[in-house]
Amino acid sequence: MTRRFEGKVALVTGGARGIGRAISEALAAEGAVVGVLDRQEDLAREAAEAIKAQGGRAVTFGGDVARRDTFAQSIPALKQQFGRFDILVNNAIWVRYGPIEAITPEMLERMVGTGFNSVAWGIQVAAEAMGEGGSIVNIASSAAYLGLPEGMLYCGVKAGVLGLTRSAAVDLGPRGIRVNAICPGSIETEGVKINLTPEKTQVRLAKTPMKRLGAVDDVAKAACFLASSDSSFITGESLLVDGGVTHAFL
Repeated sequence: MTRRFEGKVALVTGGARGIGRAISEALAAEGAVVGVLDRQEDLAREAAEAIKAQGGRAVTFGGDVARRDTFAQSIPALKQQFGRFDILVNNAIWVRYGPIEAITPEMLERMVGTGFNSVAWGIQVAAEAMGEGGSIVNIASSAAYLGLPEGMLYCGVKAGVLGLTRSAAVDLGPRGIRVNAICPGSIETEGVKINLTPEKTQVRLAKTPMKRLGAVDDVAKAACFLASSDSSFITGESLLVDGGVTHAFL
């Protein structure tokens, strides 16, 4: 195991479960101090304790990422405690699929707040705290490129994340801060199990050239690459981690 993040300090939103937890653990395994931020603080605490049990360093934050205050409290707290702030992974999302006529104001507000507003606030607050060499990684989705059945809100939110990524990369590049996105396909998480029936999962598998669901570690490895100096001349990019499914759809 390399130690690419020795001495670095990171924050991962939605870091307690699924993709977020895998990214938190991967960053910590390579030397980063990781702030695990999750709406369910008890789960964030469990993830942080697991990281510590493996010899890593982690701290816990609870809060609603749709609110700027959540970032305005957690990122400065990390910087004050550890003297720097280097990496932000905007991973948090809340997802529900359904027909257009079933969309409610509450559904729209929560999905946009968690999946889009949080990215904007995270970028803003992180940019204030980061110095040259900082890296922001936004978790978008292959859905940003597709029109998924009953997925209008999800596709729209994730397409918006790519827009935020590209523009922020242009604005922050002169300050030595890179901003990139990862676009996972169907990854084997609890969220996928909630939103995809077994029949829909089989359809995805049939259309995926690699004929499997992705693993959370597939995304975590991509996040570590984009967060590290291994990608020092890459910014504004979106990396598909989807087993080829987006190209198969297109």
